[in-house]
Amino acid sequence: MSSAPLKKELHEENRLSWNEATKAHNSHKGNQAKFFREGGCTLFPEEKELLGNIVNLSLVHLQCNAGQDTLSLVQLGALGTGVDISDEAIAFAQKLSQESGIPATFHRADIFDWLEEAAKKNEQFDIVFSSYGAVCWISNLNLWAKGISNILKSGGRFVVVDFHPVAMMFDTDWSHKFTYFSEGKPLTWEDGISDYVAESSGGLTPWGYEKGIENFHNPYRVHEFQWGIGEIVTALLQAGLTLEVLKEYPYSNGCKLFERMREASGRRMFPPLDVPSVPLMYGIVARSRNSHTDI
Repeated sequence: MSSAPLKKELHEENRLSWNEATKAHNSHKGNQAKFFREGGCTLFPEEKELLGNIVNLSLVHLQCNAGQDTLSLVQLGALGTGVDISDEAIAFAQKLSQESGIPATFHRADIFDWLEEAAKKNEQFDIVFSSYGAVCWISNLNLWAKGISNILKSGGRFVVVDFHPVAMMFDTDWSHKFTYFSEGKPLTWEDGISDYVAESSGGLTPWGYEKGIENFHNPYRVHEFQWGIGEIVTALLQAGLTLEVLKEYPYSNGCKLFERMREASGRRMFPPLDVPSVPLMYGIVARSRNSHTDI
């Protein structure tokens, strides 16, 4: 499973597409520094529950995007580091950290490169965290899981909250269009990363939505990877982690993934009444063993 060499050329195209999309996304988010200075937090209850108490724990947020959740984790007491492939996202995160007065370290890198370098430097963390549209960009699950295991301290935890692969089988109109089992083959979208912040009409901007860039068109295509829950869990287990929690949720947080989604309290997005319930998110907590010698 996922034993093929890394598809770095696809990662590079994804980087270009994310650079463009990040500009559009942040154009709708207004004065984020003010939001954070006033104690704002972009985290949802699900990731807070899975993370537990993170005060004074070292935490690396993989695929941190423009840093909003990373800074929110620091607000909750973590010693935060963020890593993302997008130049635009990391530049924004560093600026937001400075303007909000919330200290965090950000690195612009392909996470496979960063994980390898961190392991070489023997950098280790109490928590590795990833969330919301992260795993679909991972081109090699085994390398990803082993990289995470290598940088976790003894007894450290990996926590992920993400959109469920079952949800990724459906087109925006709820029709069953895509396969669940893709055998690691990339799914290419010629229209690139969308302006999903605009499409979610305020669901991702708890402090208020601004019109910003309109009719966004991304000139760079992207490549996603469909991994099933069994593949994800197995990769983590084979990397030497112990599964502690696997949860599934019948809603998506903030993001209107499909047409006609019903918004409930807490910005939870449910299918319309005429669509049967399907899992739209999952959460995993996996813990490092006492040593890495047996991995």
